[in-house]
Amino acid sequence: MSELAATTIVGIGGFLVGLVFGAVAQRTNFCTMGGISDLVLMGDGRRMRAWVLATAVAIIGTQSLHFAAIIDVNASIYLTPNLGWLGAILGGAMFGFGMTQAGGCGSRTLVRLGGGNLKSLVVAIILGIVAYMTLRGMLALARVQIENVANIDLKARGLSSQSIGDLAGMLTGLPAATTRAGAAAALALALLVFCFKDRAFRSSVRDMTAGVVVGLATVAGWIVTGVLAADEFDPVPLASVTFVAPVGESLQYLMTFTGATINFGIAVVAGVVAGSFLAAVASKTFRIEAFADRADLVRHFGGAALMGAGGVLALGCTIGQGVTGVSTLSLGSLIAWLSILAGGYLGVKVLEEGSFGSALRAAFARG
Repeated sequence: MSELAATTIVGIGGFLVGLVFGAVAQRTNFCTMGGISDLVLMGDGRRMRAWVLATAVAIIGTQSLHFAAIIDVNASIYLTPNLGWLGAILGGAMFGFGMTQAGGCGSRTLVRLGGGNLKSLVVAIILGIVAYMTLRGMLALARVQIENVANIDLKARGLSSQSIGDLAGMLTGLPAATTRAGAAAALALALLVFCFKDRAFRSSVRDMTAGVVVGLATVAGWIVTGVLAADEFDPVPLASVTFVAPVGESLQYLMTFTGATINFGIAVVAGVVAGSFLAAVASKTFRIEAFADRADLVRHFGGAALMGAGGVLALGCTIGQGVTGVSTLSLGSLIAWLSILAGGYLGVKVLEEGSFGSALRAAFARG
């Protein structure tokens, strides 16, 4: 451990991770919501595959760190033996739908904010307020009730975590380490095949770069909190890149700066905005953008609220669960990721059809 305090290392490391993430996302137009929209409306899967590639890279890097005993992913919030399946489904669907109405997920909101988008400033504020309300405020009671009613205690079923590797080990009778390695290899390979079987994606250096960098950002986050800042006398929670709760914590930090302690998530949020701003200025793409009309404001406001509540309920966003969480092989993260995809698909169809009812009628008509 260096002479620097663990919190200082976390702050500097988190900011640098966010800085790179924000700059690359701004220049490559990395956007998980945009990936869903491109695929559904135009049949263009390149940005969707950039997201999937990020997940594959994160799985490979995270599991390599775990098997090398550099970090212990079982210490992360994603692998608790308390499986919140209902929160993952409801929260994931809420977040996925909300991000389509708000013009982007949590990370994209911060990237757009750094690029001068004032709509994203409003989205970030509302998202952060509602996220904090769901964490510790007036919405926390409803969240806790959902958890108490639906969460499954896996310890009572002989499991120490919700890792799909552990679950496979219980079902097959094989050692958990063996099934975890097999699950990691199989999932990463399947995702890579999905990405690179597409010729358009293979020829898109921009999208491949985005996927690799975002995936490596998750790996870097584990290293910062689990290795560089490791100190038994000043313990730091093992964490990596996620955006919903940290946006709420960032607002709280700004309002109570004196005596407040910065954490990895807050540092990443600041880094993403700064990195995007620098990239936008350097590329001369920085533009001030405001709401087009009242309907635009209302749509973004509602979407931001859904993202804030849904992201906390699901324990993460398209990055926090779809990349970071899945990299731990968490069953809850996989459920949340699929639910975000479903909510995002429905949200895109609502925008396309003009209303929720029209989107459902169109879906049933095609079915």
